[in-house]
Order: sequence, then structure tokens, then C-alpha cells
Amino acid sequence: MTASSIVTVDLGDRSYPIVIGSNLLGSYDLSRQLRGPDCLVVSNETVGPLYLERLKGSLPGRNVETMLLKDGESWKTLATASSILDRLVALRAGRDTTVLALGGGVVGDIAGFVAACYMRGLAFIQVPTTLLAQVDSSVGGKTGVNHPGGKNLIGAFHQPRLVLIDTDTLQTLPDREFRAGLAEIVKHGAIADAAFFAWLEENMARLRARDPEALAGSIRRSCEIKASVVAEDETEQGRRALLNFGHTFAHAIENSLGYGEWLHGEAVAAGMIMAANLSDIGQADRDRLLRLVAAAGLPVAPPPVAPDALRTSMQLDKKGKAGSLRFVLLDRIGSARLSEDYSENRLRNVLANSAGAIRDGRRE
Repeated sequence: MTASSIVTVDLGDRSYPIVIGSNLLGSYDLSRQLRGPDCLVVSNETVGPLYLERLKGSLPGRNVETMLLKDGESWKTLATASSILDRLVALRAGRDTTVLALGGGVVGDIAGFVAACYMRGLAFIQVPTTLLAQVDSSVGGKTGVNHPGGKNLIGAFHQPRLVLIDTDTLQTLPDREFRAGLAEIVKHGAIADAAFFAWLEENMARLRARDPEALAGSIRRSCEIKASVVAEDETEQGRRALLNFGHTFAHAIENSLGYGEWLHGEAVAAGMIMAANLSDIGQADRDRLLRLVAAAGLPVAPPPVAPDALRTSMQLDKKGKAGSLRFVLLDRIGSARLSEDYSENRLRNVLANSAGAIRDGRRE
């Protein structure tokens, strides 16, 4: 095991570490984080064959059961969650069983949701293998599944005991999925750290090339930003909603297209541009965000979806209050706020542009 760094999510008695480094799978001892001798590793048919045996090396002396799911956002459903619950029942899993999620955000969200539900709460460990999961979905305890009416509508807050980020897993990640993860890194700079945003502008080529030093630094900084926000507002009553910059539009895109047509990070990329266009910020800041998203190889415009379809999907956004929409808007690069104060005419124009062509960075 090489040197690793640790970011702590400070939640009092439920605080937990995010361990970041290379060559961690198989060498970092996870067994001390288990409540008892038994664990169920949930992965998928893509990631499992690559890393499952290595993960077992991190669980010496434990009874390790495994379950492989189908790969993809379209499987993030109650039916899939129910199949994992059935497996736990068949194993006669007790309350000291630990669930481990090995994979991307879909695996982590479903496995965490099952861990929250079974016997009213099992211990849970995140082992994210995609960039998006490493910098976003594995941290903070949001778990859940999609509903045909909206993304992540069914879920629970259930914090992991540990997040283990082995950056070596990114070397096998397909380029499209890697670029999707860059969207959440850009988001963190845009909402909370102007200096980090400027660093990304200078180093995006290094990140695209998967430079280990640049990757480790950007993952750590993203985790630091998210950990700070989660510690302040665990259940999203206020500031944590800022982490959803671009997501009101993104979730509407995903729901309107059908889950899996665009990757989540691709939808977030276009959603951030749409949110910036709705914000009262200078054109220079809008241009900086657009250039950085394009440099990451991500869409800077939404797909051709009818504006009315997007608006209907947006009504189910979890940030909404008393039937009204609320958006995360930029005040400037590095600063954002949650607001109901937006221009309805500007929103109509932003949604109308959803009928435009896909530009700059959509997968060939």
C-alpha cells in the first residue's frame, strides 16, 4: 500500500474517514470497520470481475458473500433493491452484517439504500471505482433509487462507516465515464472555491490524461469541499443543497431522455451551463464555466428535449418548496446560493434552448 491521505466527514459520533490513495484494494484492512464476521459485497457485472478478488484481500478472516448487479442507471430501481434484500434474507443476515458497495454511483446508492432499510440499518462501506462516485456520490450518506417520475425520489440518508478510494481503479474506467466524473469536480470549484476552479482551468489537460498527481489532488479537494458541506448540513436543510448546482436541470434531462441515455455527469455538465445562464452573473464568468466544461470533453448544451417535458420533470425536484422551483444559482465563480428569486422569462429561454443541437463534447 502506498501513502494515502485522509479526509474526515465530521458528524460527531458518526464521523468517518475518506481514505484516498493508490494500491489500496487488497492492502488496506477493511475488516476492522465491520461490525461482525459477515459481509455482503454488492458490485456489478463490469466492476466485479476486475476488482472483487482484490477487495476480498482487504477482508481477511471475514465471511464474504457477493452479489453482482446488472450495470447501468436503468437498473437503479426498487426491483433491484428488493433483489438485494432477498439475498440478505436468504443469507439470514443479522444486524452485525456489513454491506460493502464496490462500483460506481448506481451501486453505491442502491447498496446504501438496502443497508439503510434492512433491519432498520446495517453498517455500510463505500468502495467507489468511478471518478464521479469518488468525488461525489460515495460521500455524504445520500442513498436511494430512481422512480419513473423522477431521479432519486426514493431513498434515505445513511452514512457509511468509511469510504475507500483507490485511485488505481480509474485506469480501467472508460473515457466517457471518466469525463462524466469531471463534471462534479468542476461543480465543486464553481460553487465553493474560486482558486480550485482556476487550478482546474490550468490543469484540465493533466486530468484528462489521468495524471496521478493531478487526479489525487482534485479528488482530495472535491472530498474536502463536500465533507465540509455535509458536516454543516447533513440532511440538506440548507447549505448542502448547493451541491446540487446544475442538478435540477440534469435530473430533468435524465428523466425526460430515459435513465442511462446520458450519463449523470453529462447531464450535470449541461445543467451547470443552464443554471449559469439563469444566474445573474457576468458574461465573463459564464464563458469561463462553458470553456472549462468543454475542455473536460462534456456537453455544454442540453439534448433536444421539449421544454415542456423538462419543466414537468423539474416540478419533482427535491429542492422545490410548496410547489415552487428553487435553483442553485451562481453569484460568481466560487460562490453560489439557493434561491426562488429567478427570472421566469430567462428560465423559459433557457428551457427553449433545450431544443437546440448538441454541441462541444457530446460523445461521438
